[in-house]
Amino acid sequence: MSGHNKWAKVKHIKGKMDAIKGRAFTKIIKEITIAAKNGGGDPSSNPRLRSAIQSAKDANMPKDNVERAIKKGTGELEGVTYEELTYEGYAPAGVAVIIRCLTDNKNRTVAEVSKILSKGGGNMGVPGCVSFMFENKGWMFLAKEENPKLTEDALTDIILEAGCDDLKDVGVGFEITCEASSYLDCRPKVEAKGVKVTEGKVTMLPKVAVKVTGNDVGKVLRLVENLEENDDVQDVYFNYEISDEDMEKFAAEA
Repeated sequence: MSGHNKWAKVKHIKGKMDAIKGRAFTKIIKEITIAAKNGGGDPSSNPRLRSAIQSAKDANMPKDNVERAIKKGTGELEGVTYEELTYEGYAPAGVAVIIRCLTDNKNRTVAEVSKILSKGGGNMGVPGCVSFMFENKGWMFLAKEENPKLTEDALTDIILEAGCDDLKDVGVGFEITCEASSYLDCRPKVEAKGVKVTEGKVTMLPKVAVKVTGNDVGKVLRLVENLEENDDVQDVYFNYEISDEDMEKFAAEA
């Protein structure tokens, strides 16, 4: 999962943060809308909605945007009807990819996703071809610059008490994982100890990583970026492992 944070760092280096923030807002609004549609507008009885609202808070989304998205989902306001789709496939170097989409036009989405994969040197697979390589987990990232006094030993005690599973130092911060069903309980327990969670969500984590080097680094990262930039794509999960040096080299050349 450290690849996600390294990729976020690359995007920051490339100076795309404003565009990224705009796309993030759009994706979060769609997630809130479909969560409210499927499970109702009360976050206390709708875990998916509660998680989406937390993502909105992490992104500093205005409260009015969140409330409108909920009302569109419950039918109180007119809105677009979205369909959930998941595609599986491969990127260059044998990297497994899962692409989760929310769309109002299934035919458009499958055509665009297939085209992006093909142009990027990957290919669309059949359902189930790579999903067994991933597991559904709760995930939190704690940036060290936002938690300057936090030590790994102290954090270990905190996450164990909160019911989390694992802790990993990834250089610029710490990654915490827990069971997907426990995320909404574990996160507030961690934050109650004065810890700043930079980002958190329920996601798909790879069980086994594929090491990517050389010319394949640029191919894989460009493909991931192109998928993430598509308006219908909500999340892209992948199992690549790329060194910091190769990641920074790609960012400098992009």
